[in-house]
Amino acid sequence: MAKKKKVLIICGDYMEDYEGMVPFQALQAFGVDVDAVCPGKKAGEACRTAIHQLSTHQTYTEIRGHNFTLNATWGEIDAKDYDGLVIPGGRAPEYLAMDGSVVDLVRKFYESRKPIASICHGQLILAAADSLKARRVTAYPALRPVLIDAGAHWVEPESREVCVVDEHLITGVTYKGHPEFIRLFVEALGGVISGSDKKILFLCGDFMEDYEIMVPFQSLQALGCHVDAVCPKRGPGDTCPTAVHDFEGDQTYSEKPGHDFPLTASFDGVDYSSYDALVIPGGRAPEYLALDENVISVVKSFMKADKPVASICHGQQILAAAGVLKGKKCTAYPAVKLNVVLSGATWLEPDPIHRCFTDGNLVTGAAWPGHPEFISQLMALLGIRVSF
Repeated sequence: MAKKKKVLIICGDYMEDYEGMVPFQALQAFGVDVDAVCPGKKAGEACRTAIHQLSTHQTYTEIRGHNFTLNATWGEIDAKDYDGLVIPGGRAPEYLAMDGSVVDLVRKFYESRKPIASICHGQLILAAADSLKARRVTAYPALRPVLIDAGAHWVEPESREVCVVDEHLITGVTYKGHPEFIRLFVEALGGVISGSDKKILFLCGDFMEDYEIMVPFQSLQALGCHVDAVCPKRGPGDTCPTAVHDFEGDQTYSEKPGHDFPLTASFDGVDYSSYDALVIPGGRAPEYLALDENVISVVKSFMKADKPVASICHGQQILAAAGVLKGKKCTAYPAVKLNVVLSGATWLEPDPIHRCFTDGNLVTGAAWPGHPEFISQLMALLGIRVSF
């Protein structure tokens, strides 16, 4: 059996929220071991993140994101133990590029010619590590002057989705390019994706949980799946505001505003029978979507056709309202246990909180920490594989 691939993510306070978590959880779902570290911090400690997005202002806005929990300790890592490196963007790279231990570590990866994937402002660290000379590179456009001064061949991005490959170096502009960014990194690690010719539909609503829409959405896109997101009374190009639900020591989760998530199709205009699977994110959206008869009809149609349905956190409120859980074994966010049990399902305790379960065509999870299991179990139902 081939040895599992192992990669490192260099984190810091106020890295961009998506740019830390999406590759972290997507790569784990694809079977890669991932360590997330931050200088001066230990495993179990957290980095604060920032939500960056463009609006009507001349530059991006910033608000507080999730707290990102590290799973490895900075002083205990060694570059030789890893097959690749990921550098998120946000504001963290500004100060990480001034940290000699970070620069030395990145230089070791670069000189050993291991795959490095850096996005947005992460390329500041590559510049500090003298790793961009004569390399074709892109980044968030504001970095153009400094990267040119570092000796890079600047590639002007035509969109925020652009990624550039130069030998073992992969650079991206923003998290909007994650699908290609992650796919290119998987391929650089020697990964081969198969069975991904699938169409998958996401059922969205206002104040769905931020991670619970974007992480599986972009992970499945990275695999090569055709993925659509719809919301009642909305069309392609419209957005849904999301909610950041986090665990910060209170008796229940806290809530902060999240990213605005762009929809890709019209709820009334898609052919639901053409999709191979349905995904239902959690957050607060399921509370009101469960009252929409058109939503209920869509869910029933997928379950009746025995197509894979993956639902996480509060998403099971919609399944309960649709009457499709009777006789099923499933989990959910613990506060949704009453909905699940009263709908006739057998409750499976999510202990620990990242536990996910498959029963027939149904995949259920309790919360976003379970995304790696949640996505990998859906992949299994769809016959999608990533081989190294």
